[in-house]
Amino acid sequence: MDQNTSADNNRIQISEIKQKEKYTGKVLKTTLAGAAIDIGAEKPAMLHVSQMVSSTGEPILNVEEILNIGQEIEVWVKRVRDQRIEVSMIKPLALEWREIKSGLVVKGTVIRLESFGAFVEIGAERPGLIHISEMAHGYIRTPSDIMKEGDEIEAEIIDFNRKKKQIKLSMKALQPEPVKDEVITQKEFSSEDDMLQRDRPVKRKREKKARKKSDSDFEGINFELKKDEAEVEPTAMEIAIRSAMEKANDKKQESKKKASKASSSEQSEILSRTLDQKTS
Repeated sequence: MDQNTSADNNRIQISEIKQKEKYTGKVLKTTLAGAAIDIGAEKPAMLHVSQMVSSTGEPILNVEEILNIGQEIEVWVKRVRDQRIEVSMIKPLALEWREIKSGLVVKGTVIRLESFGAFVEIGAERPGLIHISEMAHGYIRTPSDIMKEGDEIEAEIIDFNRKKKQIKLSMKALQPEPVKDEVITQKEFSSEDDMLQRDRPVKRKREKKARKKSDSDFEGINFELKKDEAEVEPTAMEIAIRSAMEKANDKKQESKKKASKASSSEQSEILSRTLDQKTS
């Protein structure tokens, strides 16, 4: 077995090459349309002029202006099909639009904070947005309370629009849900004052209920006291006093009756004398 045959056996099989893989290749040939690059595979990879990058960022008019035969360059696998390897000098996105889907969990870096949320670099064409209402289950006054620029976070894609280049993320979706009564969503309260207002009526209601219960307890105590008082038997002294008072009342009533009879008798005598004088 010669050296060429041995070298061919050590080359990477095309079936083993994956999309977005990075290789250091050598320029084998240049043409007006592109270049052939040796990345160590069974066949040379094709680099199209549209996938080339100049150091100045200017449009490429001539391939030979940026590439020379034998030059080593870094390339990424753009596509593998029909035993043909296509590469690019442009670093691919970690997350292509065709790979984006709802429910996908991604990791990213917070690159900008706003009053309404945070923008997160997740390796897609555009940063994703975490709205303040999707940061946590509870109330958040401002995004800076829980994160800052440069923080590494994990979130779930909950919606996206390829046409508008929008990706919506949620940290809340990855957090365990609290007890229903304890949840205070961002939609319910736009400020901390609103949240405090929520608790006040509840507190007044509870206090009113407590007062009602307290009043009821006191009424029960008063009722028991009156009941106990009614069941106490009078002492001998109390009986004697009550008897004396009753006798005094009886005598008073008799005196009134006698006085009334005397007055009536006196009036009758006066009336009788008057009549006798008139008739004589």
